[in-house]
Amino acid sequence: MSTATGRIRSGLRIYFWDEAAADWRAGNQEGRPRFSEHVTRKLRGLRDGISGEPGTVPAMRDVHRVRLTDAARDSDRLPDLYIAEHAALTLFGRHQQTAAEPAHRPKAGLGMACRELRRAEVFSASAVEQRLIAAATAQDRHELVQHLHRLVPLLAQAGIGLDYTRLMYDLAAWESPGRDRVLRAWGLQYTEPSAADEDDTHPTPYWTRFAPDRVDNGAQLAALRTGTGREAGTVPAMWPYYRTRMSCDLREQGALTRDLIAEHAALALFGRHQQGRSRTMHDPKNSPGTAARLLLAKTGSGEEALERRFGALLTSIDSGELAMHLQGFVTLLSRAEVGLDYDLVRTALRTWDDPKRPNAQGRIRHRWDRDFRVAPTTKNS
Repeated sequence: MSTATGRIRSGLRIYFWDEAAADWRAGNQEGRPRFSEHVTRKLRGLRDGISGEPGTVPAMRDVHRVRLTDAARDSDRLPDLYIAEHAALTLFGRHQQTAAEPAHRPKAGLGMACRELRRAEVFSASAVEQRLIAAATAQDRHELVQHLHRLVPLLAQAGIGLDYTRLMYDLAAWESPGRDRVLRAWGLQYTEPSAADEDDTHPTPYWTRFAPDRVDNGAQLAALRTGTGREAGTVPAMWPYYRTRMSCDLREQGALTRDLIAEHAALALFGRHQQGRSRTMHDPKNSPGTAARLLLAKTGSGEEALERRFGALLTSIDSGELAMHLQGFVTLLSRAEVGLDYDLVRTALRTWDDPKRPNAQGRIRHRWDRDFRVAPTTKNS
């Protein structure tokens, strides 16, 4: 543990929101269905910190549990965890102000809480989603906290709790590389892809469900294209389109799995491929090799250039390079209105450099190259 910050473990000092929840439970057992005066006074003090700077609000000093060393106090900037605890405490104070029960609920991440809020139908699903996405796209911690201050009263109104220990660590990670994990966890909790199409062993991916005549296709495809070159799960606009099944533990952790990476890349490619096309560009059984041959048949020229491009695609070192080469390839296919089997694409992206499947890349490369060398049938044409 850092010498500058850390939860005080000696003396069993728990975070204040844990203390408040324990106080509530004790009161219920004693026939006192409310907080004690001691905790109520501290809750009032938390609200004083909403407009105050961390470490400058006297009423909050005895509710902090992140310890500061003398060096940390003398530093120009307080540790991130201390700043995050200050923000979490003020949010907890606002949340608890109107909540009928303890607002701190262990294991309830922000995405899960918003999913419950959406299902409660107290507010419209779009209103809940807009608030979550506004928070998820905050540029810095200060902006994120402002969005959360507008969100937690809605959770209180619907009787939904939040894990404030987890939120504190999410806030601490917001301006670090850990932000991607936080975003992914929120998105996977909110959309809960493992529950989508729960009667189906294999949830239907977006490209299979895509209907060219829907009026909102433009916005949906634009959302998918924003994922190009971005890490899976970190683009809030793409959250509703994931269908990769994940265990509860992996979803809660915001795990970056091979399945999720492959689906994310395939969705971004499909968004680029489908843009401006009047029929679906998902063409089952149309491998990249078959599509390249059909493209050559349609254009009637540039065989050498296409062979070079296709060869570069086939010799991709890893799935990241494969996705990069596919970006340019699907742009050419889109112009010629040649479709592609996105189930095959997702599988290739998933297995291309999987160490547990060392022979997969060779088999896929051989199959695609063979498809490119075989003249297209009348049906494919």
